[in-house]
Amino acid sequence: MEVQINKQDNVTTVELIGRLDTPASAEVSKALEPVAADAAGTIILDCKDLEYISSSGLRIFLVLRKAAAAQGGKVIVKSINKDIRNVFMMTGFLNLFQIED
Repeated sequence: MEVQINKQDNVTTVELIGRLDTPASAEVSKALEPVAADAAGTIILDCKDLEYISSSGLRIFLVLRKAAAAQGGKVIVKSINKDIRNVFMMTGFLNLFQIED
């Protein structure tokens, strides 16, 4: 699992590459701590190269959403594949996040 973070002005783009499964979640969570700490702007979770997400990965998305809401920011989930869209639909995440193609 690879995470690339790019901050420009008030927008932080997080590229998630690979499988966000339970073993990778601890590493990803640690990598995203600075993003959650400074979540007053817009956070874009770019999932075009995300192949899989587990419940632990979903929890990371929720933590970022909660941090952004507390600081007046927002989270946009971008370019999810069909399988991840189905997971989002089954878990109600489609209603929690702004999803963009």
